[in-house]
Amino acid sequence: MSDMIKQRTLKEPVTVSGVGLHTGKMAKVTIKPAPVNTWFVFKRVDLPQQPEIKALAENVGDTSRGTTLVQDGVMVATVEHVLSALTGLEIDNACIETDSPEMPILDGSARIITEAILSAGICEQEAERVYYRPSRPFFFKNAEKGVEITVLPSEKRSYEVKIDYGSSVIVPQFAAIDCFGRHYAEEVASCRTFVFLRELEALYQHNLIRGGDLSNAIVFVDRLIEKSEMERLAKLLNKPAIEVRSEGTLNNVELRFKNEPARHKMLDLIGDFALLGCYMKADVTALRPGHQSNTEFVKIIRKQMQKDMAPEALPPFDITATPPYDINAIKKILPHRPPFLLVDKIVYMDKDQVVGVKNVTMNEPFFTGHFPDEPVMPGVLIMEAMAQTGGIYMLTQYPDPENYLTYFLKMDNVKFRHKVVPGDTIVFKLTPISPLRRGLCNMRGWAYVGDKIVAEADLLAQLARKPDAPALPSK
Repeated sequence: MSDMIKQRTLKEPVTVSGVGLHTGKMAKVTIKPAPVNTWFVFKRVDLPQQPEIKALAENVGDTSRGTTLVQDGVMVATVEHVLSALTGLEIDNACIETDSPEMPILDGSARIITEAILSAGICEQEAERVYYRPSRPFFFKNAEKGVEITVLPSEKRSYEVKIDYGSSVIVPQFAAIDCFGRHYAEEVASCRTFVFLRELEALYQHNLIRGGDLSNAIVFVDRLIEKSEMERLAKLLNKPAIEVRSEGTLNNVELRFKNEPARHKMLDLIGDFALLGCYMKADVTALRPGHQSNTEFVKIIRKQMQKDMAPEALPPFDITATPPYDINAIKKILPHRPPFLLVDKIVYMDKDQVVGVKNVTMNEPFFTGHFPDEPVMPGVLIMEAMAQTGGIYMLTQYPDPENYLTYFLKMDNVKFRHKVVPGDTIVFKLTPISPLRRGLCNMRGWAYVGDKIVAEADLLAQLARKPDAPALPSK
């Protein structure tokens, strides 16, 4: 499941430093190039053995005002902004080294990280980018928090966020993006985190926002504040004094966009969806998203993705559509004829796999003698049908497949998991284990009835040119 787009990484390492929002500790972060198929890995260089933490949904350990990853007892907190910057700039592989348990908050956005990456440059790598294309929609809802998130299959990658907190200072607003790279850097990366004033003291009492001040967050005020409370908040924020603008922000903070809160929620959503482990071709629409809901939803999608992208998973196909190879086309490729032609049609084929179908009826001649009172398709014929499906794939690699024969050489790792009976439709999927060389084809195959694997095997066959075939043209 890949596009013809190359994976990308940084041309050279970049380093940023700053205070952690919740711990208040200084942190230095160096983002380094990484090999293909790495995705994103955090490395705690301040600890012995420098343990690594993979940026995957199953490693989410906490979502209290940020996304924290934990692997083998080692944690790194507030990872969403750096992950958003990386995927916003369409990078596929990076190692993020840090000397702290928390990423620096910087100015409360992904701007500084994004600018650092762009200054270092981005380069293509010698591997195609891997995408997950959902075969069905996904829906998530948390009624208590008013959160709704939808993922719809698409041929592009897009995010859309709506927020409505019932507040007079943050009006209902909307943000969307379907073009990344420079567009992300200009329209999303600089949007800062925000908080309501009423939440500040509670966060501080829960040992959070120790590194927070008015330079790395927008504080919205949606009620009147007494002078004594203003003085207490100024002390809490380590400021000589604070004031409230008529528009409802502390200390005359100017918004970078009218809908900056919605854009920041989109920035966070992009970062949290990086925990899927690859890019996803889908339209993501979210109402009032937050880290807890984002990561819970990504965990659900990732579990399905692992099933859909497993080697044995069937590619999406329409069994009722006109097939690439019907029975007449198959007869022009394979020398087999009924009752030993055991593939009815090929429903899908690309450079990586082939999918064939066999409809099993009571009229099959082998049922008259193979358990006639309890008819079961012989396992050896399931293997033969599987091999014929693979043979069609291999023979079509030649310009004149009708001039070749295929001979079984070996079957390994054969397993029969469920019986096949009249009325079943067997779907075979085969993928090459190694490239076709000197007529030898080695393939891994699975046979399905419905969503159950009924048989699997590794098959080796030899393609040989027919003795009476016309001579190949000289090169």
